[in-house]
Amino acid sequence: MCAAVRWRILVDNAGKTLYDKVFDAHVVRRLSSGQYQLFIGLHMIHEVTSPQAFEMLRDRNLSVPFPGRTVATVDHIVPTEDQSRPYKDDLAEQMMKAIETNCKQFGIRLYQPGSGKQGVVHIVAPEQGLTQPGMTVACGDSHTATHGAFGAIAFGIGTSQVRDVLATQTLSMGRLKVRRIEVDGKLNPGVYAKDVILYILRKLTAKGGVGYAYEFAGSVIEAMSMEERMTVCNMAIEGGARCGYINPDQTTFDYLKGRPEAPSGAAWDKAVEWWKSVASDKDAAYADVVRYQAADIEPTVTWGISPDQAVGVSEGIPTAESFDAAERPNILEAYEYMGVQPGQPIAGTKVDVVFIGSCTNGRISDLREAARVAELHGGKVPAGIKAFVVPGSEIVKKMAEAEGLDKVFLAHGFEWRQAGCSMCLAMNPDKLVGRQISASTSNRNFKGRQGSPSGRTLLLSPAMAAVAALEGKITDVRAVLAKKGA
Repeated sequence: MCAAVRWRILVDNAGKTLYDKVFDAHVVRRLSSGQYQLFIGLHMIHEVTSPQAFEMLRDRNLSVPFPGRTVATVDHIVPTEDQSRPYKDDLAEQMMKAIETNCKQFGIRLYQPGSGKQGVVHIVAPEQGLTQPGMTVACGDSHTATHGAFGAIAFGIGTSQVRDVLATQTLSMGRLKVRRIEVDGKLNPGVYAKDVILYILRKLTAKGGVGYAYEFAGSVIEAMSMEERMTVCNMAIEGGARCGYINPDQTTFDYLKGRPEAPSGAAWDKAVEWWKSVASDKDAAYADVVRYQAADIEPTVTWGISPDQAVGVSEGIPTAESFDAAERPNILEAYEYMGVQPGQPIAGTKVDVVFIGSCTNGRISDLREAARVAELHGGKVPAGIKAFVVPGSEIVKKMAEAEGLDKVFLAHGFEWRQAGCSMCLAMNPDKLVGRQISASTSNRNFKGRQGSPSGRTLLLSPAMAAVAALEGKITDVRAVLAKKGA
């Protein structure tokens, strides 16, 4: 028997991954194209990618057969300072009116500003308990991978696919390979979930996950809170993976218990039993497995125009020669756009703007840590530096204010805002100006991403962002923590 045939038998006899279990459980039928028609358990929509989809439904006289499986919120275009209506931006006002009209006509729940539940779509759904293990999840937003933190398989989709899900509650999809990424050991003080995922992206590259689902595992991932896990899965898409997930465990169940949309009573016990069953089998077969050690990860900062162009805070900008030849044109482009030189230390890079928020790092634990670091540092944002904190949802904002975090930020010179996407995508008044450099807790550092065609973005953790704001430059948060014995 040849090796290839023997391998095939081994794979067929092996256990299954969570990805394959959830995928198989949601297949409606195999299509003639070779793809699968997949039932979508939870569909989330927002104001930016849904208007055209609803118009397509009207053009074809179609209805939404499962309106209870779709939930809407508004986040991208919502101002974070003055949220009074009508919005000053006429296009934003039109988009708000469109989603209000569409949700009313098609019977879809909408979390509006002032409802107490509005916020960034990838923060709202988990905090309501809508995202659950074993689900298929879709949303017209790249960072839908966030929901994989719960053991769901979650896909960002385009506008025409938003239409498809609204009209049929299904998507046509091909099956992905699964890569298991293990991170073991214990993170050092000052190293956070954001550093872990930036380190992984740096190692595997921005295109390394094309054709894959990423399964994040290992003792570091298992020790993370649900909010930390969401940060990791949120950026799986930045590595080219179509989705990323973490097997559900007691941490998952504890987070969901008591959430408004989570099962309760006898249904809870049945749900937990099902959720446990969808976890990857111990003998599951993977396309490949990569392993990293926590001790090798330090506070990490991007230096270029792609999230995988990152270095540890103690390192310098890498030389073009340290990359594969095919990658070097991108590296040279990044040098020119960012205005950096190989060998230049990333620490000490001056910043103009600091943004703490987004679906990656706008949760309550992110704000708690940023506020803690600000208090430990004890300084104030220098004149000429703009630093602002944007809670990811109205619930996060309410929790933060109940804990006094807003007062901590204000006392140290930060602005305190309303919930929204803010300067992550900058489809609202929060934008960079000219060549400003932003230290941002968001997820993309593409050219012009934060609202200025020439603006520059450095991605980092909330704790590192807080120190950058107070120092006016990239600074190792470990120095602050060590100085205060924290």
